[in-house]
Parts: sequence; structure tokens; C-alpha cells
Amino acid sequence: MFAYFKGILNQATASCAIVEACGVGYKLFVPANLFTRLPPPGSEVLLHASFVVREQSQALYGFLTAHERDLFETLMGVNGIGPKLALSLVGHLSLTDLQHALAHGNTAALSKVPGVGKKIAERLIVELRDKVVHLAPTDPSSYAISLPSESNKISDAMSALVNLGYHQQVAQKAIKKALQETSEEIELASLITYALKHI
Repeated sequence: MFAYFKGILNQATASCAIVEACGVGYKLFVPANLFTRLPPPGSEVLLHASFVVREQSQALYGFLTAHERDLFETLMGVNGIGPKLALSLVGHLSLTDLQHALAHGNTAALSKVPGVGKKIAERLIVELRDKVVHLAPTDPSSYAISLPSESNKISDAMSALVNLGYHQQVAQKAIKKALQETSEEIELASLITYALKHI
């Protein structure tokens, strides 16, 4: 019914955004990782939308890319996955990370998402392993880190930031910027400190 909303971002939180279009404010529930990627209030924004109708509710869900919206709708096709859990998955795992976890049967990675237990993770792998690979991947070039010799240090820094509550994509971007500003011989503790300055 709704493909997208283009208008002025009135306000945003970690769970929802209000977009004003033609004098009407539309409240869209958004994934957790969207908040840091939104422009400041008062700016123009375009959110790809999914309109979910349930027996006792109707709600709009918004995403910055059509790929994320398509992933959200694909996840809801799995038995036992409602909009809340699908939104949590999109908000904690990028499309690339999810594809990798499904392709390799990585239940541990999926189970790190709030609300996803081992049984649900296994069901996702069985039902979506073949489907999700057909979704166009997001472009990871803006946050990918390719320093093989430093992979252990980067991995440890990533784990530290994720354990502090930061989303993986946000942590990757921050670490990449920190490495660009410092030498490759930087100590792990200093790398984490520099990365935190970019979050």
C-alpha cells in the first residue's frame, strides 16, 4: 500500500521516526541501527515503508534502503517471526552479516539478536538460507576493513565495542576511521579509545 515516505524528519528516536509529508505526520517504527544514520530533524528524508496489518493493530515500518525493507518482509514470512522480531534482526545485523550467518548455519551469530533463541535461529537458517541470498546485498565498502595482518586486533576491538552496546556497522566505521588516523601498530586499548571518539 505504501512504498515510501518522502518529507521532513520531524523527530526521531531509537525506535521510531516521524516524517511530515503534505502536512501529515507519519509515525514509522524503525530498526535500532537507523537512528545514527538519519539526518538531523528538519532535514528531508526518504524512508522505504512496510505497512503491517494485524488483527488488532496497523503499523508502518521505515527503512533507509529498499533492501532492508525487503529483508524485513522476508523475515516476517518465517513462521513465528512477527514485525517486532523482524525489526530487531534488521536492526542488529546488516544484510551482508545475515546472509553470511544463514549460509554458514551460524546460529550463534543469530542468537545474539535480542529475542532470537537457538530454535528460532535454526528455523531462520532452514527457511531463509536460499531466499535471502537473492536479496541484493548492501554495499559494505563504506565500512569494510581489509587489514589481514591486523585482523585479530580489529576483531577484538569490534567485540569490545559490540559488548558496549554499539551496532556492528557503527563499530566497523569507527574502527576504520581510527585506523586511518593512527598507525597500524596502535595498541588494542588505544584503538578502542580512538574508535569511541568517532561514535
